[in-house]
Amino acid sequence: MRLTKASIAIAAAGVIAGAAWAETARADYDAYTVPNLVYRTGAYAPNGIPLANGFIDYFNMLNERDGGIEGIKVDVVECETGYNTKVSVECYENLKNEGQSGALVFNPHSTGVTYALIPKASEDKIPILSMGYGRTSAADGTVFPYIFNFPATYWSQASAFVKYVGEKEGGMENLKGKKIALVFHNSAYGKEPIKTLETLGAKYGFELMLLPVDHPGQEQKATWLQVRRGKPDWIFMWGWGVMNQVAIKEAAAIRFPMDKFIGVWWSGSENDVAPAGPAANGYLAGTMHAPGADFEALNEIKAHVYAKGNGAGEEGRVGEVLYNRGMLEAIFTAEAMRNAIKIHGTKDIRGEHVRDGFEAIDLKEADFDRLGLKNFMKPIKITCEDHEGGGPIAIQQWDAAAGKWNIVSEWIEPMHDVVRALVKEDAAAYAKENNITPRTCS
Repeated sequence: MRLTKASIAIAAAGVIAGAAWAETARADYDAYTVPNLVYRTGAYAPNGIPLANGFIDYFNMLNERDGGIEGIKVDVVECETGYNTKVSVECYENLKNEGQSGALVFNPHSTGVTYALIPKASEDKIPILSMGYGRTSAADGTVFPYIFNFPATYWSQASAFVKYVGEKEGGMENLKGKKIALVFHNSAYGKEPIKTLETLGAKYGFELMLLPVDHPGQEQKATWLQVRRGKPDWIFMWGWGVMNQVAIKEAAAIRFPMDKFIGVWWSGSENDVAPAGPAANGYLAGTMHAPGADFEALNEIKAHVYAKGNGAGEEGRVGEVLYNRGMLEAIFTAEAMRNAIKIHGTKDIRGEHVRDGFEAIDLKEADFDRLGLKNFMKPIKITCEDHEGGGPIAIQQWDAAAGKWNIVSEWIEPMHDVVRALVKEDAAAYAKENNITPRTCS
């Protein structure tokens, strides 16, 4: 097997403690380098591990089944970050020129890290795929040519949640006088939806309660005391890791109705709800894709990877929400690489070619069928101007007795009129502050 799974252990002081580079120094050009910033250790490891496993298993499957991408194997080089921004930036610097192709794309797996890498990656001409997270205004490809946050941003997701609540309340006009609490990770990530929710609160007349939770999120007694006193009608949660588990348990303890508690799609995995047991039944979360293991792509991974003893994790966890999301990141990356080869007529691709490949992503239902993902998600199209794609969001609900997620809503279109105006405003301000002349897309 040609796949290089190099794991770089970096201490908190930023010193490289170990690396595996031997397989990457080849005389012939026969491997693409795709780094992956992971956190298999630390407070967020329970969420980081399945993401990392889904990503590397998919490329492992492509290498075994297809010989890689267009006959060239893919070296997935993991760098352990512990969800630390400083270490993540060091990982980026150490890996950006790795291998014969150099890094073709980075997945930061952190909004804070994405913010830190935007200027670096833009200068180095290496695309960043912050899939469904990161800086929302990076959706404007004219200002952020190397940053991609499709299939939908946090602002789009927040607007979809408000639409869902409006529907459940009998109409958007009935949001007037309602109270929505936002329980959020006290970081750049958790703060992302605030501006959108404030804008929509002013438009529809609902009150917004802001309830920050400090890292890592184990101490929330005071937060839920405020919920008890404030009596919100609905709660949205922008959490990650143990924060989600604790919040769901605390909500259950004060008997807050789970069917009025909606987590962002990073607060909607099996890891988040299982610790609460039956008390989590009915909890809601946004999603960009379907849950479960009933997809041909996952069967291919089992056949070509796990059956040969090469799986990154436990086969029984293939198909969990975050595993599927890590696989989806790999699929988008692989499709961008294929597009780059086709667009430029060469297999000798670099990061700037893969950027063009991302901007050519146009996956229709037939394409998802080809990928073994029939009915997995809605079609997605990226352009030079639009790096978000504006995809719809679904709401899934936890069935504690069955131990599975079920999609319980239609696919909800975000409020594009509101969100895109906010994106343009923020992107223009960023361009002015950083002396960036937006590019012209043709």
